Amino acid sequence: MILHSKNLLSYLFLLIPLFLITGPAIPDIVITLGVLFGIFYILYRKEYENIINLNLFRISIIFWLSLILISFFSYNKTYSFQDSAIFIRFLLIPFFCYFVFFKNKKFFGRLLLVLFVIVAFVSIDTFYQFINYTSKDGFKEDLLGFKSNWYGRLTGPFGDELIPGSYLSKFGLFGFVFLISIKRLENNIIIQSLYLSLIVLICYISGERMAFATFSLGLILLLIFLDGFRKSILISIFISALFIFLAIYSHPFYNDFNVIESTQYHQGQKIEKFFQCENDSEKICSKIINIQPNFFEVIKNFGSSAYGEIYLLSFKMFLDNPITGIGINNFQYLCDYNDLYKNMMINYDCASHPHNIYIQWLAEGGLIVFISFILYLFFLVNFIINNTGDKKYKIISTVIIIIMFWPMMSTGSLIKNWFGVTTFFIIGLCMCLSKFKNSH
Repeated sequence: MILHSKNLLSYLFLLIPLFLITGPAIPDIVITLGVLFGIFYILYRKEYENIINLNLFRISIIFWLSLILISFFSYNKTYSFQDSAIFIRFLLIPFFCYFVFFKNKKFFGRLLLVLFVIVAFVSIDTFYQFINYTSKDGFKEDLLGFKSNWYGRLTGPFGDELIPGSYLSKFGLFGFVFLISIKRLENNIIIQSLYLSLIVLICYISGERMAFATFSLGLILLLIFLDGFRKSILISIFISALFIFLAIYSHPFYNDFNVIESTQYHQGQKIEKFFQCENDSEKICSKIINIQPNFFEVIKNFGSSAYGEIYLLSFKMFLDNPITGIGINNFQYLCDYNDLYKNMMINYDCASHPHNIYIQWLAEGGLIVFISFILYLFFLVNFIINNTGDKKYKIISTVIIIIMFWPMMSTGSLIKNWFGVTTFFIIGLCMCLSKFKNSH
């Protein structure tokens, strides 16, 4: 019975990358069941010493206890205690991936195959939506029939979520691992280069600037440190640059408009789109559309941009509560009900969270939580580097962690279901990958 349950949950964990496409509910249910079973399984098999003797596990518990501790000083204690208490399910995901569900090397190999297939599908699906475009309506349906509600943004298979680039930037390198771990593909430079360059292209055309920047950073780091695959990575960089140039030059999305107004505000770039009139194809019609602000306009006027106001408010909250912060998941609550903070949001409504992992821990958890989190990352990287796997897999695992936790980018909130499950599931995969060895 226990073995059957383990096998079932292992296959459910195997499908988490697929479940993440459907939204936050199914992945959260799966990891919650997996964590509950993992606790029972470890205790039943009396293998808990393997976990509790790890420094990474100990710092994980310290980090969790720091969330509980600062909740005593939070503004809304209900919010803080509730989200801090259940955060333990995220922190336990990596250990049960490592010691229970993906402990078997062959099963982990299957996971890599699943990730390669899903990443390839998301890339192809999103690219199809990119070419399924009209100047009047923007990007239309993907292969599954999903259409973006935001003009000029791609959804891929994620419904109304604008995250195909983010998804690919996080999971894409696992597909690369699959390619270099298969003997007949290990030296296939063409397939490896095309795979990586396709991900870079999709990250760019998705409009998700941070996904494009971080995955590009990952390729540069691999080019520097990953011996034996530099040729594939270098070629992929050149191919992706060519793909992006061709997309910008030839796709009408980048060429069928005039800029009327460009500001740093959310949807602050006003453009006029041109297209053939429906009732008279010989005439040219147009319409005015608001899209994402120009990147350089945001940089020049960062303080009054959406992220600028959110980050400034977050730092103000931190400076007012430097040790314990305002409380976990208290950002929007305090912004809504404290006039001092609410008035700092001049051009925008209060956001649900600070949109940066590190700034969120500072604002909501103070120095206690922030330092605990930095120590958690330190022990995580130390665990990966000192594990027993092949050097190339430990390098790729470390690069994936850098991509996920690069500080200079906007992010989701780790205490929210989708982003929390994604992040800590990938941490678990990196831990498993760091002990992975080729059999040939």
